[in-house]
Amino acid sequence: MRISVKQLKDYPWILRPFFWNQKRKYGAILQPGLLWARVPKLFAAVAVLYGTLDRKNSPLSPVLRSLVTVRVSQINWCRFCVDINSATLAKRSGSMEKVEKLAQWKESDIFDEKEKVVLEYTDAITYSDQQVTGELMQRLKELFKEDIIVELTGLIAFQNLSSKFNGALDVPPQGFCELPADNSDNHG
Repeated sequence: MRISVKQLKDYPWILRPFFWNQKRKYGAILQPGLLWARVPKLFAAVAVLYGTLDRKNSPLSPVLRSLVTVRVSQINWCRFCVDINSATLAKRSGSMEKVEKLAQWKESDIFDEKEKVVLEYTDAITYSDQQVTGELMQRLKELFKEDIIVELTGLIAFQNLSSKFNGALDVPPQGFCELPADNSDNHG
């Protein structure tokens, strides 16, 4: 990592329950959390936004949310994000199949039409040389209400923020998901 993390005792006491919860949920304190927490107000804002986007009663299914987070992570070369989000996708989908095929989603028949439109939208937002077309937005509107499209867009934007933060600071994977070697070349 390009920026060091502090010892746990050096973070404000008010943040320690967040770290305890990460350790309970993931079996480890997440390195990005320790980095964001160097600026406690920033950490709190990011935690609230993430919690809002990944809530249980989201109108976007857990699998769809995970497909988005892994795909953005792949595009942005965030090794930590691919690791943790792939583990979540595998758990939510019940297998590693979607994780293993995601980099080649356009050629794969494992993704349904709704997932493919969402992945196309994800790519159009995330790749700087692409843009969201009126035709793509129309296809999204045929599948989702406008409020859900706003939430989907927020999730994609958040994951871009997160993966670019972690990528720039070279946050390493923490071993949440064993990925095939060829999955590291994930620009598709």
